[in-house]
Amino acid sequence: MPVALRFNSLMSNEPELRSLFNTVQTLSELQNHFARVVPPQFAQASQVLGLHNGTLNIATANGTMAAKLRQLAPELVTKLQNRGCEVSAIRVKVQVTYATRPPVRTPRLLTETAQQQLQALSSSLIDSPLKLALEKLSKKKG
Repeated sequence: MPVALRFNSLMSNEPELRSLFNTVQTLSELQNHFARVVPPQFAQASQVLGLHNGTLNIATANGTMAAKLRQLAPELVTKLQNRGCEVSAIRVKVQVTYATRPPVRTPRLLTETAQQQLQALSSSLIDSPLKLALEKLSKKKG
């Protein structure tokens, strides 16, 4: 039996751990729903703390993000309700110690047309650091 299945079995079958396991699952699902309804920069800089009496508690890394999330709260409540979450309000807290996840960077690659244009430009230049840089840049594949 794979480790993940044994872990899930242990967590769901032991009475002492079942409550903790259910709480973790609920928080994970709420975090996923929240991440899907907020703009990406907010999803990366905030975290679901819990759901108490219909109020979703969110922690964010700074006051600016918190203020914007508070402005978006009525719209976010509606979106979360449409996803089946039993949320009636959102409370945002600033937790400066909360470490934000670094943004996911996707490498930028050149199209074939851009490569050709850079090669043409570099061939029209005299030998220089700029010419070498353009030649190097034009060799990046897209």
